[in-house]
Amino acid sequence: MEGTKQTSLQITGMTCAACANRIEKGLNKLEGVSEANVNFAIERATVTYDPSVVDVARMEQSIQKLGYDTIKEKVELELSGMTCAACATRIEKTLNKIPGVSQATVNFAMETAHVEYNPAEVSVPDMQQRVEKIGYKASLKQEQADPSEHRKQEITRQKRKLVVSAILSLPLLWSMVGHFSFTSWIWVPDLFMNPWFQLILATPVQFYIGRQFYIGAYKALRNGSANMDVLISLGTSAAYFYSLYLTIAWAANGADVHHGPSMYYETSAVLITLVVMGKLFEALAKGRSSEAIKSLMGLQAKTALVVRDGQELSILIEEVITGDVVLVRPGDKVPVDGVVLEGMSSVDESMLTGESIPVEKKAGDTVIGATMNKNGMLRISATKVGKETALAQIIKVVEEAQGSKAPIQRVADVISGIFVPIVVGIALVTFLIWYFLVSPGDFAGSLEKAIAVLVIACPCALGLATPTSIMAGSGRAAEFGILFKGGEHLEQTHRIDAIILDKTGTVTKGKPELTDVLTERNEAEFLKLVGAAEKNSEHPLAEAIVEGVKAKNIEQPGTDSFEAIPGFGIKAVVEGSDMLIGTRRLMDKFNVDATDAYASMSKLEESGKTAMLVAINNEYAGMVAVADTIKESSAAAVSRLKEMGLQVIMITGDNERTARAIADQVGIDHVRAEVLPEGKAEEVKKLQAEGKKVAMVGDGINDAPALATADIGMAIGTGTDVAMEAADVTLMRGDLSSIPDAIFMSRKTMRNIKQNLFWALGYNTLGIPIAALGFLAPWVAGAAMALSSVSVVLNALRLQRVKVRG
Repeated sequence: MEGTKQTSLQITGMTCAACANRIEKGLNKLEGVSEANVNFAIERATVTYDPSVVDVARMEQSIQKLGYDTIKEKVELELSGMTCAACATRIEKTLNKIPGVSQATVNFAMETAHVEYNPAEVSVPDMQQRVEKIGYKASLKQEQADPSEHRKQEITRQKRKLVVSAILSLPLLWSMVGHFSFTSWIWVPDLFMNPWFQLILATPVQFYIGRQFYIGAYKALRNGSANMDVLISLGTSAAYFYSLYLTIAWAANGADVHHGPSMYYETSAVLITLVVMGKLFEALAKGRSSEAIKSLMGLQAKTALVVRDGQELSILIEEVITGDVVLVRPGDKVPVDGVVLEGMSSVDESMLTGESIPVEKKAGDTVIGATMNKNGMLRISATKVGKETALAQIIKVVEEAQGSKAPIQRVADVISGIFVPIVVGIALVTFLIWYFLVSPGDFAGSLEKAIAVLVIACPCALGLATPTSIMAGSGRAAEFGILFKGGEHLEQTHRIDAIILDKTGTVTKGKPELTDVLTERNEAEFLKLVGAAEKNSEHPLAEAIVEGVKAKNIEQPGTDSFEAIPGFGIKAVVEGSDMLIGTRRLMDKFNVDATDAYASMSKLEESGKTAMLVAINNEYAGMVAVADTIKESSAAAVSRLKEMGLQVIMITGDNERTARAIADQVGIDHVRAEVLPEGKAEEVKKLQAEGKKVAMVGDGINDAPALATADIGMAIGTGTDVAMEAADVTLMRGDLSSIPDAIFMSRKTMRNIKQNLFWALGYNTLGIPIAALGFLAPWVAGAAMALSSVSVVLNALRLQRVKVRG
């Protein structure tokens, strides 16, 4: 939508999917917000909004009003060039005006700026450039805090709580074991059976360790909704306060240490311990699900060697600005995207393209950040830094995909949103049935059954089922060079049943190559003359011949004269020999008899090659053929697509004969030839009209309309084309086998989501009646509830080990 922006906000304080739903609804209600998605698994909100109507600060206020908070990154900048306090004020005002900066304070005496900002809106290089624009200089004082720091702190906090809770709950669990007749042989210290002692142990667990659940429940109820915290708080409070009542009654009736009543302190304490343990396991597993982003970020160089004012300086990567001259030594990573100014080297670009053979680089060639310089010194000019680099774009695409929602997730969201009130109702009905009908007057037993229902029904697993799979699946796909732009595209891809492949640059390499040399002369001598003659031509076929001759290490002398004859070929003089290279018509024009070669020429043309006749000194001397050669992976990829049950169609502007020849070589049965670029979208629509779910695969340039029309548009290209707008999926490696890989990853992810949803829903559906019938003690229900969330996350993490290529 025109005029809209997208931002993401890291959120803290969410405890289950119901929290995510509430924040999402709150953000969507804001005027100017067109779409808000909240991902519970990665604790992030992705918001599309109109900046002229609403700003990020307003969104943050809305989130805080609902009882949650947002995390911002902090950075300290060292400033130079300030002469008075007015300079400091000017810099402070400039920084505070940058969208994404929530607070900037400049200290004139210390010459530093302390900035709190949202990294999704603004980067450190952006701030530096803005400060530079007003005549000052800003450099990074310290490395930015690790964005995952808050998760690490949360894990440490949960570990501490778990240890304290476990120590206090263990004696209570021990005393509970002593209540059962079949465990009477287990010795239990008298002290452990004392209600006052149990109260002393249970109280800190209930109100210190369990404080987080009360706070969460209060926030939820204050905003007119209910979540997991409400269920935990209700269940544990009922057990604790009923036990407290029994303790006071016991004390009032003359306390007897040896014959104290059966208490339920252990129910609440053990329950809270198990939930905290489940939350810890969940946090650890969720941390692992963002490994793909971490591994991508790990590819970046940390520092860069730049030349400023004639001096070589090693600076942090965040401080490199556009136009800086950067030196890249052999064995170093290229720090930023740039253009080679001086030097020659080979660069390993496998992290982007999947191509294991290093690419030769010389002056004028582009290099991509995070690729590895192998053997020569390169001097490059930085063209893209910070979030503009190809790697940053890739990371952004993966983050956005992980933060977005697949349509299937919305079903889970709706269910989890209405689940808690229904469960509270079921728990109440369970209590009443047991108290009045099954065991009349047994308050404690009835309460226990109701608590078990409350606990077993927590919809945590349901909220985690989809986002964790989307994260793991899209992250794993990124490792194979497949970038899904969103969860919806990851879901849609598995439904594809027809694939349209553009020929040039998709099935073929898109660059003509010398394929055949037919001559009765000495081949090296023949090619030396042909290469020299073609060297002066700018035609792509001529370039292919020259490159082919060079590849055979044959030197090409200079030409004495050269003439291009449009529509016919070329005429040249090389080392005293008159050369003619071109069509049948060129031979006829200069009365060269080449009729014996016409049969061979037709054969080459039938196989999709362009053949050129060669005459030396007006006598036919041989023939060279050039073709846009097929990518090595094309035939195997087409075979895999057919095995997957997909209809494969090739589309091209070429003539029917050439198109058919290429299609036959790779095993494609359906060909649409002589289709103009604007007609490709129509071909997509025709297939869709037949009820097919169509994927269009092209190079993203002349195929944009067709890519946008298809159910799934796949753009084949290297990482530099990663931001192609028309495509839903970018195949960075330019390799056709990435298409079946993408479909395979989509199918695997969807199967994983369905397994998770089945497990989460099935667990709740089965668990509630079992608990209501009295077959589950509350602490067993708590353990099962904790395990359900962890098992869903662990199942999703299996996607990180998927191998795509057979």
